[in-house]
Amino acid sequence: MTPEQLSDVVRSAVAAAVERGVLAGAVPDEVVIERPKNPEHGDYATNVALRLAKGAGRPPREVAEALAGELRGVDGVSRVDVAGPGFLNITLAKDALGQLAVRAVVAGDAYGRTDTLAGQRLNLEFVSANPTGPVTLGSTRWAAVGDALARLLEASGAEVSREYYVNDAGSQIERFGRSLQAVALGREVPEDGYQGDYVEPVAARVVEAHPGLLELPEDQQVPVFAEEGVAAMVADIRSTLDGFGVHFDTFFSERTLHASGALEKAVARLREQGHVFETDGAVWLRTTTFGDDKDRVLVKADGEPTYFAADCAYYLDKRQRGFDRAVIMLGADHSGYVGRYKALVAAFGDDPAANLEILIGQLVNLVRNGEPVRMSKRKGNFVLLTDLVDAVGQDAARYALARASVDQQIDIDADLWSRQTNDNPVFYVQYAHARISSLLRGAADLGLQLGEAADVDTALLEHPREGDLLRAIGEFPRVVAAAAELRAPHRVARYLEELAGTYHRFYDSCRVLPRGDEEVTPVTTPRLWLCAATATVLRNGLAVLGVSAPERM
Repeated sequence: MTPEQLSDVVRSAVAAAVERGVLAGAVPDEVVIERPKNPEHGDYATNVALRLAKGAGRPPREVAEALAGELRGVDGVSRVDVAGPGFLNITLAKDALGQLAVRAVVAGDAYGRTDTLAGQRLNLEFVSANPTGPVTLGSTRWAAVGDALARLLEASGAEVSREYYVNDAGSQIERFGRSLQAVALGREVPEDGYQGDYVEPVAARVVEAHPGLLELPEDQQVPVFAEEGVAAMVADIRSTLDGFGVHFDTFFSERTLHASGALEKAVARLREQGHVFETDGAVWLRTTTFGDDKDRVLVKADGEPTYFAADCAYYLDKRQRGFDRAVIMLGADHSGYVGRYKALVAAFGDDPAANLEILIGQLVNLVRNGEPVRMSKRKGNFVLLTDLVDAVGQDAARYALARASVDQQIDIDADLWSRQTNDNPVFYVQYAHARISSLLRGAADLGLQLGEAADVDTALLEHPREGDLLRAIGEFPRVVAAAAELRAPHRVARYLEELAGTYHRFYDSCRVLPRGDEEVTPVTTPRLWLCAATATVLRNGLAVLGVSAPERM
């Protein structure tokens, strides 16, 4: 019985007590089930009686006693105790707890998936770095976390579209074009241009694709360098991210908003809503009406639309494509962006709380010799995604970036994350999976198979370490659902590390395979199921993070 199933059981007990007049009040929509810190207090606990006491007009312990009476007759529940002011401590029957292992193995890749977010259609925009340089370490964090979040949301039933917004319009694109031109002509790059080592090969690619380019008047060269250079960078960015296991459904060009008239349509829509005004020759959106600290310019006095106008058009485009919510992942330097974006959503008549979500992430550093490497895209002194992968490997890079909450700045120690030792968190988790895979291969060599699910006697799993492992396995669906709801992939990583530790303690305490001339015992098969279930959860959890689950290490 999983925690989710037990939650339904307790809720049904409440409903039965209310229907029979034992309790008064409303039946809660959800019952919270938790694992007690002390296993002697049972397998699971709930505070539902404390929540119901006021509505029932009775002391919490009386409510708890009434519910305990209902639950003691439920199949799969062996014991219910009332503790403290009214907590219910529930112990499952051994076979009911053991069936968690069977359920995980039978479900396979589907174990951990839920429908808690079913019906939600989300547009998840992440990375979206300017196409004026390669993917840096800061963008790499969003690549790892964003892709893990997309996987989590999908595992919880949501429909997710991964989107990369290509900022291929504006002054930075012209600066990039002039930088490429300067390199191609053998000149110094402009002071406000881009000077990284990557600029020269991009410029060479543009010239090779357009043999007569340098013979044109110089003012005609810049647009070609800009357009072709951006196209080359976007292709490189896409290839780099694909190699990192991060695949986007859409690369959305900002230029298309300008070319299609989408900006004008968005401004017209906002004008219809009554929130546009003009002053000093410029067109403004009255965002202060919706809590912004100042009103924002949509079209400058010279007739040029602002980036904010493009943001308005882009949001409207997402909604017109049928997405219920726009989820946008931004770096710490964009924290001031949140208020104005919420205001534009409200100005369109939408609800920012329902239709918009902005996640702000902190910086990440690659540490060398105890010091972070400084980054500056324009000067070319930066750490790339490929540098990180070269330093620690792809699995370690993805795991390290997804393991910490995005609101924390992190340092990635290249020495630590490249070690093949248990102090490397990703190695620790992957080794647990490889260890189980080796054990299952050893079982097969001895002619031992899992057999049919209906035949396994899970009631034999009575050792405390077996109970710990079973309860940990049972937590996985709830961990996935909570991580998706809270937009917190790091919760999955921390859970996997706890599960790996729980498995290692089980393995050290409970003999699984016979040694030498030892006979196979009745508990051998259920323990094999328990090991296989642990491997399933480790594999599924790592897959959520985009990390492999090796069978040999």
